[in-house]
Amino acid sequence: MEYFLQQLINGVTLGAIYGLIALGYTMVYGIIGMINFAHGEVYMIGAFIAVTAFTALGVAGVTFVPLALAVVLLVAVTFTAAYGWTVERVAYRPLRGAPRLAPLISAIGMSIFLQNYVQLLQGARVKPLAPVIRGGFELLHANQFSVQLSYIQCFIILATVVLIAVFTLMIARTPLGRAQRACEQDRTMAALLGVDVDRTISLTFVIGAALAAVAGVMVTMYYGVVDFFIGFQAGLKAFTAAVLGGIGSLPGAMLGGLLIGLVEAFYSAYFSIEYKDVAAFSILVLVLVFRPSGLLGRPEVEKV
Repeated sequence: MEYFLQQLINGVTLGAIYGLIALGYTMVYGIIGMINFAHGEVYMIGAFIAVTAFTALGVAGVTFVPLALAVVLLVAVTFTAAYGWTVERVAYRPLRGAPRLAPLISAIGMSIFLQNYVQLLQGARVKPLAPVIRGGFELLHANQFSVQLSYIQCFIILATVVLIAVFTLMIARTPLGRAQRACEQDRTMAALLGVDVDRTISLTFVIGAALAAVAGVMVTMYYGVVDFFIGFQAGLKAFTAAVLGGIGSLPGAMLGGLLIGLVEAFYSAYFSIEYKDVAAFSILVLVLVFRPSGLLGRPEVEKV
């Protein structure tokens, strides 16, 4: 039982990270109906910016952890949001009226470009980071096994809950949220009614990139190493989470992320860790066989 509880905590922590990244996929798909395959690389850039910022603060002698964390989050979100805006302007906006295959290929090309761009800029070796947040709680101790909840896990889970709450309120109650919902339903009609569609789509990419940056900072502190390839791996898992929960559904993205994280944690703990990805994708296949729109997705109805 103690081992099960520990893996449950680990799975929820990992699922929270996947869910934040998956939100970027589902937001873009909800508005323009396209998958931003460069989103994983934007998350990877956020992780590298976090390592660079933590290193610079360490050299500058900033040792107060809350201040350092706030500065790193601000820097990572700012620069990563700029990359998200650039991806939309370069890879999507010029091809918005083109056949749907064209922006898809453009996004894949942008993904490969960003991956190699970071590899050339930072090198192919992993970048280590010393532990920033240490310590934790001992929740249970029995049968010579201790169930630990670290402070960094608390930070990841609480930050994810707060971001989801803020983001949900933004979608429901702000002018930008109303514009996003209008563009999701009908971009042409939204433009006729005075909604700046280009600005709304750009801000959607920026917000998705900012969430990915927060996830990048979390991963950097949680695992302590980053490399140029983590964007492909995490992006694929987050995309799977978005599809599993129902692509286009924000609660579905978080639910899918939690499920993928839990499946990975429990399969790695009780079975062979080499096949944890097979287990996650097998769950996706089973769900899509019986519910093609995902767990919380709604079937698309073509308007005539």
